[in-house]
Amino acid sequence: MINVIIADDHPIVRAGLKQIMADDIDITVKAVADNGAHLLKQIRATDFDVVLLDLTMPGMDGLDVLKQLKVEKPKLPVIILTIHPEAQYALRLLKAGAAGYLTKESAPDELINAIRKVYNGGKYISTALAERIAFALDADVERPPHDSLSDREYQVLCLIASGKTVSEIAEALNLSVKTVSTYRTRILEKMQMKSNAELTHYAIQNQLVD
Repeated sequence: MINVIIADDHPIVRAGLKQIMADDIDITVKAVADNGAHLLKQIRATDFDVVLLDLTMPGMDGLDVLKQLKVEKPKLPVIILTIHPEAQYALRLLKAGAAGYLTKESAPDELINAIRKVYNGGKYISTALAERIAFALDADVERPPHDSLSDREYQVLCLIASGKTVSEIAEALNLSVKTVSTYRTRILEKMQMKSNAELTHYAIQNQLVD
């Protein structure tokens, strides 16, 4: 039996995922968590086989949770299941240790296949994402400016481009306003830009925002 824990702050999503897995004799939802801290607490107390992890949750976001899981439970496979398109976060999350990446628009069968594959030691990515990874590995390809950003800087860039204020970003990432302002300054310097409008235009052009 593959014991799964779901981390998502939306009750309807958790219920829907449990229903999808209810008909499979080899998969069971052993526990659910509504935020990152709750997930970590449960994983420290109980053994699980696969984690389904949302990216956007209150308190610790999915990227921070993933990095902590890789420290504490490096062999525990984590599938990112999110509303964010692959172009936005998939490569960074796979580099951070995720075993798979699915959007919430994926078919139920795809989710079941992903769980079984990562449980057996594999990685689960779409064909489009596999092509993107191959392209990223090409040494002759010029890297886009946002590749120079740290994971946190990249998160802040995406939130700025989504129209969030510094205060809203600080709240979403559990950071101080001063810290977010510092990240914004670094982003502008690295991207060689001068305003939020330029950052937003770039993010839209490069499909970094929905």
